[in-house]
Amino acid sequence: MPKKTPPTELVVDLRGRSFDTLDEFWDAVAGPLGLPEGFGRNPDALRDTLQAGGVSEVVDSYDVIVVHADKRGIFASRDHETRALRTAFAGRRSQLLAHPLS
Repeated sequence: MPKKTPPTELVVDLRGRSFDTLDEFWDAVAGPLGLPEGFGRNPDALRDTLQAGGVSEVVDSYDVIVVHADKRGIFASRDHETRALRTAFAGRRSQLLAHPLS
């Protein structure tokens, strides 16, 4: 029986940085996730990229995408935009982990 290979995982660690706006978050993840210049920079576009694929060769080349951030700035907020961003990661292939500050 062939051995199962573990899923490949891209980890983007943003801890130690504070994001006061979603634009700052998009700037931080665009490179590591290989988001194209015309990327929509909104939660719906991110969800499509993470779940459906076909937008970023980088994202498509991994089984799982994990983004770590500190629970401050936008990640400490409960506003509509931040909730939508968290929802974009709510799939089998992706996780957004907001870590409490120590």
